[in-house]
Amino acid sequence: MRKLAIIGMPMDLGQTRRGVDMGPSAIRYAGINERLNTLFDEVRDLGDIEVGRPEVSIDKESNLRNLELIAEKTTSLAKKIDEVVQSGSFPLVLGGDHSIAIGTLAGVSKHYENLGVIWYDAHGDLNTAETSPSGNIHGMPLAVSLGLGHPLLINIGGYLPKVKPENIVIIGARSLDEGERELIKEKGIRVYTMHEIDRLGMTRVMEESIEYLKERTDGVHLSLDLDALDPTDAPGVGTPVNGGISYRESHLAMEMLAEANMITSAEFVEVNPILDERNKTAIVAVALMGSLFGEKLL
Repeated sequence: MRKLAIIGMPMDLGQTRRGVDMGPSAIRYAGINERLNTLFDEVRDLGDIEVGRPEVSIDKESNLRNLELIAEKTTSLAKKIDEVVQSGSFPLVLGGDHSIAIGTLAGVSKHYENLGVIWYDAHGDLNTAETSPSGNIHGMPLAVSLGLGHPLLINIGGYLPKVKPENIVIIGARSLDEGERELIKEKGIRVYTMHEIDRLGMTRVMEESIEYLKERTDGVHLSLDLDALDPTDAPGVGTPVNGGISYRESHLAMEMLAEANMITSAEFVEVNPILDERNKTAIVAVALMGSLFGEKLL
């Protein structure tokens, strides 16, 4: 029996542009429940994790924005995801900015010996307080999940690291800070930049990624930031970067993951309806979810 649980995480604390907290509502409005009801035996929408309207705070020591609040809220998300996995359902998280991945991975990874992660994103999100130009935590969740960063964040769930560097594949990168580039080289993280996607084609990139992760993992989490796509296809994101993955390439990637039958949890993040055009980006997110979960044309 295929069971899915949807969790909204309307959090915008990891960055400065308002609106991404409305992402879960926009995705629901775009018809996620109707779309996925036909693909699962049971779909439960568990509503949103309570985030509220907290005041912005800057941690004096680390200069990190909303550090304690993000630690508190991602801990709540981790607990909810832990419950979902234990109940035998597939956890699907709707963001929210990408800092929510700190909680998602903390809730998921404890159920696997070697969790793999596909980070489908224009950015590496591998900054720490020392390397971040902004202090925005949405640029740090992958580093945090590797056990690199502030103790309040890396210890969420009571264990670390959540993922090993050799179990990560980043797809779609085209905006990396200097510190992130150094970390990628130092840790040997596998990255397919837009150069590789253009040169090899998305089919080969996904074939290699699937083969690479199948060899070494017992579950794979997909963390999909809508800014991985080109802004012409997904305009409603906080940090758009030109020259991204196309809508068609993204569908192909999701279809290949569905065929590989290897994704065990997923999140779709950074949908910002305030910056969007007629909810286009949320509609794209829902369409990609359809492909990820096995929707077929024929």
